[in-house]
Amino acid sequence: RDQPRSRGLGDVYKRQVIFVLSILNNQIILLMLQPELKFRRDKIRYLMAQQGIDAALIACNVNLLYTYGEIVNGYLFLPLHSPALLFVKRPNNIVGEFVFPIRKPEQMVDLLKENGIPVASKIMLEGGELPYADYMRLASLFPGSEVVDGTAIIREARSVKTPLEIELFRRSAALHARAYSKIPDVYHPGMTDRELSVEVERLMRLEGCLGIFRVFGQSMEIFMGSVLAGDNAATPSPYDFALGGKGLDPSLPGGMNGTLLKEGYSVMVDIGGNFYGYMCDMSRVFSIGKLNDEAYAAHQVCLEVQDKVASMTAPGVVCEDLYNAAIEIVTKAGFADRFMGVSQQARFIGHGIGLEINEAPVLAPRIRRELEEGMVFALEPKIVLPGVGPVGIENSWVVTENGVGKLTICNEEIIEL
Repeated sequence: RDQPRSRGLGDVYKRQVIFVLSILNNQIILLMLQPELKFRRDKIRYLMAQQGIDAALIACNVNLLYTYGEIVNGYLFLPLHSPALLFVKRPNNIVGEFVFPIRKPEQMVDLLKENGIPVASKIMLEGGELPYADYMRLASLFPGSEVVDGTAIIREARSVKTPLEIELFRRSAALHARAYSKIPDVYHPGMTDRELSVEVERLMRLEGCLGIFRVFGQSMEIFMGSVLAGDNAATPSPYDFALGGKGLDPSLPGGMNGTLLKEGYSVMVDIGGNFYGYMCDMSRVFSIGKLNDEAYAAHQVCLEVQDKVASMTAPGVVCEDLYNAAIEIVTKAGFADRFMGVSQQARFIGHGIGLEINEAPVLAPRIRRELEEGMVFALEPKIVLPGVGPVGIENSWVVTENGVGKLTICNEEIIEL
């Protein structure tokens, strides 16, 4: 009874919402979505209870997707001890128990009273994501309540993935790898990084990539990912990426810039793998002809970093310790000044992924958070060599009961085009 049940599509939806996840080995896998969504909401409720919060009002797209299973123009009201209520403006075909059509948020107040929902003494809004005007408008609906920012609570709940979410990552990773395996087939001499990126994006879309690349906050904007070649990889960017790139226009200052792919250049393909709403992350390096010996040596150092971090990763391991282990390896190898950038170096080696590309945890200095089973993160040790370009690796990983499992399985050596 916790899930607002949809009955807007005739007899298709009965007392249970059936979610057709995908087709694998010619078998349609049907999963009951209601228990999954209730479990996610209960994770949020558990954290709310620890801080004495009676209710949450969820309005942002990604958090609605997480808690309701789809994006709507509306609000999910999540009481601590009673079923969730959906207040929806658009689309107009969602009806059923616990679903209430509205034209404006002010209508929610009377509807909550009519349904016997007590006034919350402490309610949380998504203060870290909502525009200021929207936050203030929603806060004004609860004049007798203490209104707090629940952004950290929701992100904490989302940081540990459910088995279903991990399965979606696995399927995304397989499609991601299949698209990358075809990259040598679409290259031809004389291409620019832009032309190659268009072909890679096409491969990804043909495999089912949704295209949209969701991020948290305003520290990043990107289309589908980046293709970085030659010295463009060392160009600083205002965005919080491992590597930057000038971009094609000042309105999107990151990634490809029209560099001609010529002999001796490396090319790093880092396109986001969003196939089921989850941001799978993977980078692979290609070369135009042969690279110099230093490039292959630097690439092996990045693989060594990956192996070392993976061997250390397990529940209870501190994020900063993984970062420090990586820095020790690249420093000993003599690449510390070109690790994760040149003039502007990123101060992390990995980041959580999920419905957004920058979730918790972050593998960075001073991050003393311990890893937990079910966390999913991208590990991306990369080195930039002036006159050559980027080398290194990025894969998506899931923290397991006793260690870590690699999700993105694809050739990790430098592939000559």
